[in-house]
Amino acid sequence: MRQKKFNIVRLGIIGSGRIAVRFAPEVKYVSGTNLEGVYNPRIDSAKKFAQQFELNFYTDDLEDFFSRVDAVYIASPHNTHYEYIRQALENGKHVLCEKPLVLEAAQAEEVYNLAKEKGLVLLEAIKTAYAPGFLQLLAITQSGRIGEIRDVEASFTKLVSGDIRELRPEENGGSVTELASYPLLAIIKLLGTNIKNYRFETFVNDEGVDLYTKIYLQYENCFSTAKVGLGVKSEGQLLISGTQGYIYVEAPWWKTQYFEVRHEQTDQNEKFFTKFAAEGLRYELSDFISMINGSKKKGFKLTPKESTAIAGIIEAFVKRENTIALSIKPQEIVGSV
Repeated sequence: MRQKKFNIVRLGIIGSGRIAVRFAPEVKYVSGTNLEGVYNPRIDSAKKFAQQFELNFYTDDLEDFFSRVDAVYIASPHNTHYEYIRQALENGKHVLCEKPLVLEAAQAEEVYNLAKEKGLVLLEAIKTAYAPGFLQLLAITQSGRIGEIRDVEASFTKLVSGDIRELRPEENGGSVTELASYPLLAIIKLLGTNIKNYRFETFVNDEGVDLYTKIYLQYENCFSTAKVGLGVKSEGQLLISGTQGYIYVEAPWWKTQYFEVRHEQTDQNEKFFTKFAAEGLRYELSDFISMINGSKKKGFKLTPKESTAIAGIIEAFVKRENTIALSIKPQEIVGSV
């Protein structure tokens, strides 16, 4: 039987910052697409990016940009995602958007519904969700190897400083908006979206930007904790505790390459190894292109319901719901590590 032929998907990038620079080289490893051009309201940045990656065009005109592409990868600051997603969908373009997809649950519901109405693909680019090692981890956990899950602990921290986007309050900077999508992904994929209660504990700087935050999510029969930080460094592990054992995923767990299933009887322990290629962005792009070409099998890796739940938790923190906040200077946090 002859395979169906698909047109090459013309891909464009909105934004030309650090994540876009990491994304562009990954495109060549995904069949069925070509990176055509870049949009940035700062035309000099767009031009430099286009020259660096030998793209066909660059522009600061959004209508011009949409006229030249079939699909869009959004790599702009967090607080611009919603508007760019909406405009791209209104222009009939498929959308792969960096995390966090949006900063409010209602916005997530709106854009997912819009994509469904127009028959377009909208996918949140949390790369871990599409990585082979993480998918294997979920399969092992769901097999019952460790019994019923009772607790999940996930951590993602990195130390940053200076006048950068991650620390700017006007760009919704902070550890939760920047990093929480990853540990929340692990928790929600393992425990679901039926969260009974939540609370936050956070250290904030003089501008109100959170530098280290703990997120506690309570479920019917289990607990979970997410730790994220830009001013505190912690072990970046994932720990899944069950009634018959536990799973330890070593740092950096979000690039899942190695994990152990551990039991009371140590001779029953198992070790798993999986390759994580380069930046890992090719995995999300590959699924995105497959879904554009009609593959419905890929959608389970990060569903609209799960993505919306993550947006809702981030929204609650941004609004400081159920939050204990301690004001502290960045150097005081770093110095205590």
